[in-house]
Parts: sequence; C-alpha cells; structure tokens
Amino acid sequence: MRRIPVEPRPGWRRIAEDNGFFFHHVDGDVYWDESACYALTLEEIETGLEDPAQELADMCLDLAADIVNSEELLDRLRIPPFLWDMVRDSWRRNEPSLYGRFDFAFDGHGPAKLYEYNADTPTALYEAAFFQWLWLEDCLKLGVLPEGADQFNSIHERMRECFASFLDSGNLKGRMHFASMKDTEEDRATVEYIMDCAAQAGVDGKRIYMEDIGVDGQGLFIDPDGEAVHWLFKLYPWEYMWRDDFGRFLPGSDTTFVEPAWKMALSNKGMLPLLYERHPGHPNLLPAWFHDVAKAPPVNDYVLKPLLSREGANIFVFKDHRQVFATDGVYGDEGYIGQALCPPPFVDGQGPVCGVWIVGGKSCGLGIREDKSPITGNLSRFIPHFIEGNKE
Repeated sequence: MRRIPVEPRPGWRRIAEDNGFFFHHVDGDVYWDESACYALTLEEIETGLEDPAQELADMCLDLAADIVNSEELLDRLRIPPFLWDMVRDSWRRNEPSLYGRFDFAFDGHGPAKLYEYNADTPTALYEAAFFQWLWLEDCLKLGVLPEGADQFNSIHERMRECFASFLDSGNLKGRMHFASMKDTEEDRATVEYIMDCAAQAGVDGKRIYMEDIGVDGQGLFIDPDGEAVHWLFKLYPWEYMWRDDFGRFLPGSDTTFVEPAWKMALSNKGMLPLLYERHPGHPNLLPAWFHDVAKAPPVNDYVLKPLLSREGANIFVFKDHRQVFATDGVYGDEGYIGQALCPPPFVDGQGPVCGVWIVGGKSCGLGIREDKSPITGNLSRFIPHFIEGNKE
C-alpha cells in the first residue's frame, strides 16, 4: 500500500460540479483531494480488506441476533425500552439492510484493525461509489495511472442490485421516500445519488426532508402532500429519531425504514466490546471494553469513544493512561467504550483510514480518508485509490 503523488485532472472542479459533487471543498478546505492517491495490490485488497470485512459483516449479523433478543444487551447499548419491541420485530421480519461501512487501520503489512462499524448513516458513499471511479477512468485515459489499473469498487452495481432485491421480495409496494435534513449539501447529494441508484433498479422514489415528515390522526407518518410514508430511506440516525418529537410514534407506525430498526444494535460503538467478547484475539479486532471510571483500563494506551457519536466527535486518546489528544462534540451522555490504541499508519504526515463498504451484506468497495490528526473527522480528505495491475 503506497501513497503516491499524482497530477490532478485539468478542470476537476468543473467535472465534479457537472456531476453534482458540490462539496469537494468544505469551509474553504479541500475535501476531495486528487493530488495524491493510494496504490494497493490485489492481494492487499482481497486478503487484507475485502475478506476481513466480509467475515466481520457475517459476525456482526450473528451479534445482532443476540442483541435484539436480549433486554440486558439492549439496555447496555442504551437503546430506549420503548423501542425494544420495534427492534425485535424488525429483526424477525428480516427487514432489509442497504449498506454500512467498516473503518480499518491498514498499511498492507499486517492485519487490518477495525476502528468501528458505521452501520446506520455512513458518509462518503457518493465519493467512493461514483466519483472515484470516474477519476480512475479519466486518469487511465490521460495516462496518469499505469495501464491495467483497477479499483476495489462495485458499490454502484451492488446498490442497484440491492434495491432490485427490495422489489423482487414483494415487500416494496408503491413509492419509496428518500429523506435527509435540509441545508446539508453532502447529505442532499448523497440521498440524490442513492435515489438514482434505486430508480435504475425500477424503484419509484420521492424526495422529502426529515423536517417535513408529519403524523396523521392514526399516528402514521405522512409526507408534506399527505401521502403515506410506507418505505423510508433516511440519512438520519436512529438516535436522533428517537429523541425527536415524532419519536414516540415510531413503534406504532407502519413504515419500513432503511436502515431498519434492528441496525440500532450495530450502529452503536457498544457493539465493539460485545464483538470482542465473542471473538477475543481475532486478528482484525482491537481489544475493547465498556468503560467504567471506577476501573483501570486493561491496556496502557487506549481510546475512549461515546456509545453514540458521529464524525470523530468526543474522542479521547490516552498514552500511559494520560490524555494526549481529544476532540470536541456534544456526545457521551450514554457512556463510553474503550478500545486499544491503534494509530493509523502515517505516510507523508497523513493518516489514512480504509473504509470498506458493505452493500446488501456483501463487501464491495473501498474509500480512503486521511488526516494529519489521529482522528478522522468531518473535514478529513477523501483520497482515491487504485489496484496496481499485474506485472508480467
């Protein structure tokens, strides 16, 4: 795995905006950065990332089955009791999951180590699935990349196949609504991309905003036109929904959500110690535990993470039990987990995190983000990658 400088495509900003990618800069700083890329071998992709992600995805499903059927574990993850039946019913009905993303520390020399599983509202989908593939095609035409270069990226195809499976199951009848919050450029573009994938699979979709969803006299969700919301793709976390005013109507609604309610069991960093308890010593897992201020952590160097948090907020890094780094945020009321410290493999002053995408339960693509900080946050840059061709 090598980080190499490359020449950006002429007019890449115009190319981005022509394809609806307007958040290539955030607050004036570059977000999509094609002045460098990561080169990986096929062996590094298949053995180092793709296969471990698939194994972990299967392990997480087994873990979810345990969590949804255990009030003790649901409480340990601080999922509100009024949603427990909804979570269990969602699992028992086998409500479909669309996607998720495993984030790894990986340098190509040892096993990838799992930082966390973004199982509910993973970001950087459009960049990974579409725009970095366009970058690959353009760079091959320009001769910037070596002949035969490929990419670990079948995300777009898997998205279409997954939506087609929703239709084929017979459960998706009528229209599917697609929602995000207003005034969030990245979320808007991501939802429009996902809606386009669904349309290519034959799904009739309607774009709405979370703030505009209402409740009718029977306690069922409706859109601003009064149309029933039977299927909802929501780029909006479950823990936000249960705190909203309409949260009390969730258990009684007839809406099928994507991601489904059972994903609450996995979109919670408490799944990391639970997974490690079941698979201690697994080569792709870092030691993890539920943090108790009255007990000393089992290792000297570690990270504390809130059970529920987003985009690298409220993370605390300790070395020799002394705090050496922290990020701000509003999370942490539900408690923290601890995880053995495993810094990203810094190259040229940048620490890459490898995000492997799971779509329809299958490992299918890679997106790499990097930062000078040890914590990947909202402003961390997206760096494209390619697979080096075989050299005869």
